[in-house]
Amino acid sequence: MFSKSCEYGLQAMLYIAMNASEDRNVGLREIAANQGIPVHFLSKILQMLVKSKLLNSVKGPNGGFTLRKKPEETNLLNVVASIDGLDLFERCGIGLKLCADHHPCPVHHKFKFLRESIRETLCNENLSDLVFDMQEGKSYLALKIKP
Repeated sequence: MFSKSCEYGLQAMLYIAMNASEDRNVGLREIAANQGIPVHFLSKILQMLVKSKLLNSVKGPNGGFTLRKKPEETNLLNVVASIDGLDLFERCGIGLKLCADHHPCPVHHKFKFLRESIRETLCNENLSDLVFDMQEGKSYLALKIKP
């Protein structure tokens, strides 16, 4: 459903939310190694997230990334919008250009419901919620949690 860039961006944001703090930036290579993401590809994704004001970037030996806002203030829709845009919530389910409520394709109404449900979920879920669920063992990702 999301591009590989968006998937990696979501993973990176979660990793940063779990591992960054006021006195600790999370480095590009650390994220890439722990998530199995190619460094060059991840670098471009993180640049997009910095440009979208979701991340702070610090250069230098102790440099790296931190969240720009508190984890509870960053919902998943912000991340998706920054990388993939919101076009996914407007497109026809089978790719027709003239699909609309007044001129629906055969799956229009079902896809409209699904798109709205996905958008609502992404809007209601924030990084803090997901980090909490992982810390509680309610969900799992291939993340290595730093003490």
